Amino acid sequence: MIIYTEHFREMLRERKISEKWAEETMSSPDQIYENEDGTTHYIKQIVENDNRWLRVIVNKLTLPHKVVTVFFDRRLRKEYENKGR
Repeated sequence: MIIYTEHFREMLRERKISEKWAEETMSSPDQIYENEDGTTHYIKQIVENDNRWLRVIVNKLTLPHKVVTVFFDRRLRKEYENKGR
C-alpha cells in the first residue's frame, strides 16, 4: 500500500502535473534510484509534456510507503540534451 502526502497533492496542483503521469512514473519508470536516506526516486520521460523528465520521490522507510513529492527535473533534461549533441 502507498499513500499520497498532502505536499505531493499540492505539488501536482501547483506544477500542473497529471496524477496519471505520476502513477505511470512509479509503475513503469525509465530509471529508479534508491537513496541512503530511505527514499526511492522514480523517473520517467513524459512524451505528452514535451519529453520532460518527471521525478516522483517515495519514502520507503514508512509503512505504508508515502509519496513525498513530484517535479519535472530540469537537470535531467539538460543532461540528456547535452548527450544528444
